Parts: sequence; structure tokens; C-alpha cells
Amino acid sequence: MPRPRSAPDLYLLTKVSSLYYLRDQTQQEIADRLRISRPTVSRLLQEAQQQGIVQITVAPPRGLHTELESRLEERFGLQEAQVVALEPRQARDLLKRQLGASAAGYLARTVQRGDSIGLSWGTTLSALVDAMTPLPTDGVRVVQTLGGIGPPDAASYAGSLVRRLAQLLGATPVLLPAPGVVPSAAVRDALRGDQHVQAALKQLDALDVVYVGIGALATNAALNDPASLPPGLLKELRRAGAIGDIALRFFDAAGESVRTSLDERLLGITRDQLRRARRVVAVAGGLEKVDAIAAALATGVISVLFTDQSTAEALASRPK
Repeated sequence: MPRPRSAPDLYLLTKVSSLYYLRDQTQQEIADRLRISRPTVSRLLQEAQQQGIVQITVAPPRGLHTELESRLEERFGLQEAQVVALEPRQARDLLKRQLGASAAGYLARTVQRGDSIGLSWGTTLSALVDAMTPLPTDGVRVVQTLGGIGPPDAASYAGSLVRRLAQLLGATPVLLPAPGVVPSAAVRDALRGDQHVQAALKQLDALDVVYVGIGALATNAALNDPASLPPGLLKELRRAGAIGDIALRFFDAAGESVRTSLDERLLGITRDQLRRARRVVAVAGGLEKVDAIAAALATGVISVLFTDQSTAEALASRPK
């Protein structure tokens, strides 16, 4: 017959907890002082929490939203979510700058020797690069994940972003020297045969981390620019049920891939390659993008999300 457990020694539980939490003594110092073993001290500290003698609270400074971040992480299976506090009705360009600055801090904190960093395109990722300060690294590559979209002299142009970030990191830029969208599948296949394009595309199979924006049909300027994307594509995407995109790979509200004529004309990262990356970091915010961000999270490819408080609250409160 198992021996009944003795009642907890409330004095000892309280004494050990006071010495550890209030007087900053180490577990070994407490063990020596009370003439008990160090493992016993560790066990007593755990039991003190179970008995409610010790109640640990975290009081985030104003402007931090760790509880909301935890809700997003649990709800969408994220490794990490970071919520940026913004004033109501804050200008969209300021929103992008603050999101970019937060993501830049994450990049600086997490980059490791030998990393292969994929970089998509867009104004929010341009804000990320703008916020970076020089950070010399060793053996890092910055890889262009989508061919050029829009005017090549634009700051958000993919090749420009890759060059700028690589220079800041002292890294090797890997450029994809081709348009992101080409006239036909035949042209795409011909470009794939070019040795430089081929070498760049091969890098997309083994990325450590990819930084992406999330596009919504209503806010994606490229969809209304005939110089960037084929005319009529927006209507085709709407008919197919598309709600948003990551690197011009479109998906519906359930996060399922939407197939359109664009897929045969793209030179860039695929969803399968995104899935194979160790981490995919999405930087996106704004209430007009809530549906697109929710759908992007439903794809299962995003590991880390940077967004603003209003968007985060809207995402966390969506019905499951």
C-alpha cells in the first residue's frame, strides 16, 4: 500500500520562497543555510507555486502587449508574434515604419552565422531595411525571392532591397536577374534555363528565414498597374476567390492556394519552398488587411508575425 504523502511544511515553503524571491539568495545558498539539499530547495520552490504561496506576475511596461501576442501565438500556432502599439488613425506610412523598425530589431536579434535570408518585396519590407543599422555578419546570404516587380528604381523593388540589406549586414547578395512576371510560361521556362537565374532559384530551396509582406486585393497597388501585372488579373483573382497573397502566390479565405493564369508566368518562390524554410516572418498591418492576414496565417507557412495592436485585436477576436 503506498505511503500517504505528508502535509506540506508551510513554514519551510514560505521560508525558502522568501529567501529566494525576496532576498535574492541562490538555491545553493538557501540549501547551505537551511541544511537541506539543493534539489529539495528546487522542489520546495515548485511546491510553493502549486500551493499559491508564490504567485508570479509579469507587468509589461506601457506600450507592450505580451498577453495579446500570446493569444495570437496560441490561436495561430506562431513561434512568435510582436504587436506594435499605434495611436488611433495613425498614418499608414508611419504604421509601415514602426512595423519595419520592429521587424528590423528581430532580424538583428536572430541573424546567425551562415544564415540564408530570403527577402520578398514591398513598401513594408523597404521600411524594415530602412530601419536596419550596419551589423557585420559572417557567411550570410540575402536572397531575392521574387523577380522584379514595378519600376527598378523604386526603393521597394526586390533587387534594391536585397542589395541594401546585404550591404548593411556585410552579406552576399543573391539576385534573381529576371522580371517577376513574364509574358508566358514559355518565356518563364526559357529564363529558368539561364545559368544566373537558375542559380538564384536554386537558393530558394534551402532558406533559413524568409521575410515577406502580406498583400490584400484591395491594397495591392501592383494589381491595378498594367506595367507590373497583366490587365484583367484582378477580376480573375476575384472570380477564383482570392483574398490575399504572399510574394504574389494568392490564397483564399481558408488559406488554400488559388490557381490563376499568373502562376505559369511567375519567377519566384513557391508555397512549397516557403514551407521548407525554417522560418517565415510576415510583416503586415492595418485593419484593411485583417482578412488577408488571417487567411495568410491559415496557410500554415508563417512562423512569426509583426502587426499593429488594432489588427492583432481583430485577428484574436475572429471566430474560430
